[in-house]
Amino acid sequence: MTSTSNSIDDLPKPRGHHRSAFGQLVTGPPGAGKSTYCYGLHQFLTAIERPIHIINLDPAIPKPNYPCSISITELIDLETVMKEFNLGPNGAMLYCLEYLEANFDWLLNRLDDLLENEQGNGYIVFDTPGQVELWTNHDSLKNIIEKLTKLDYRLAAVHLSDAHYITDASKFISVVLLALRAMLQMEMPHVNVLSKIDLLSTYGELPFDLSYYTEVQDLSYLLAKLDSEPRAAKFGKLNKAMVELVDDFGLVGFETLAVEDKSSMLNLVRLVDKMTGYIFIPHNNNSGVVDEEENKTNYINTQALFGSIMSSSSSNVRDVQERWLNNKDAYDEYEKEQWAKEWEERKRLEQTTGDQGQDDSQ
Repeated sequence: MTSTSNSIDDLPKPRGHHRSAFGQLVTGPPGAGKSTYCYGLHQFLTAIERPIHIINLDPAIPKPNYPCSISITELIDLETVMKEFNLGPNGAMLYCLEYLEANFDWLLNRLDDLLENEQGNGYIVFDTPGQVELWTNHDSLKNIIEKLTKLDYRLAAVHLSDAHYITDASKFISVVLLALRAMLQMEMPHVNVLSKIDLLSTYGELPFDLSYYTEVQDLSYLLAKLDSEPRAAKFGKLNKAMVELVDDFGLVGFETLAVEDKSSMLNLVRLVDKMTGYIFIPHNNNSGVVDEEENKTNYINTQALFGSIMSSSSSNVRDVQERWLNNKDAYDEYEKEQWAKEWEERKRLEQTTGDQGQDDSQ
């Protein structure tokens, strides 16, 4: 259904028993890298043979750049709503989410079909629009997630913010306030993430260590910077009140993410898994023999990926600063060497499994 003019009777009827799954609700302002993260997460989890289904909740994007299992545009799309009700893009976006909430059974039935063979171990990722009202003030998205939670869906919110914003005091405070509002609105397990951390070195030196921003330490240190800016100085009392508000709640902190870095992605995946209680046991074949050619390739990919990731210890914010800010060029060179070794290991595994397969066929 792509138009609100269709009868609601055309929608599937609710079922008595429903599936459940683990997963993520990906939120963040425009340009935070939500779709890029979803695509990278799909590639990463697929490589280690973990199940993943991405659900597109942005009615303005009928064809996302990632493999999409369910899209809200199958039910309703932004362009149709704008034309039919003479609404602007913001009003139409809110209408689409309200329509999805009203037709929750459609989403639930689509999820049931998708997760039919997952036996309760399915993993879903909701990619949301960048309109901040949807997860700061408007209740439709919150109500949808609450309904899924009552049906034993174990979801965590992954809220992305562009790391570039920490280079400007006023923008950083805005990002912190937005993250805080999202946490209070959604009322679910929540992790805030500074995305595109691998690009941070291109914006010059930070006035404080990265840990100051990830731990959201005493923001009063930023007030002097704000008072020195002509456009912000006249709002001195307001700036002070906002800083005190964030400090009083004491809820906001940030993880970091470089989507193309396997260790960075793994650290975030582990954290979200801990929040939702998801346990994944990677494929293990002690003999190294795989019956089908496709499974053999998957086995090689899994072992190569886990071999390179698990050999390194889990990183903390000091490691992140060292990797992406202090010695980025040196680490880039080291990483190229590791990729070369990984490629050699892959070829060795291919040769080993190929030889064993020939021996078994003789």
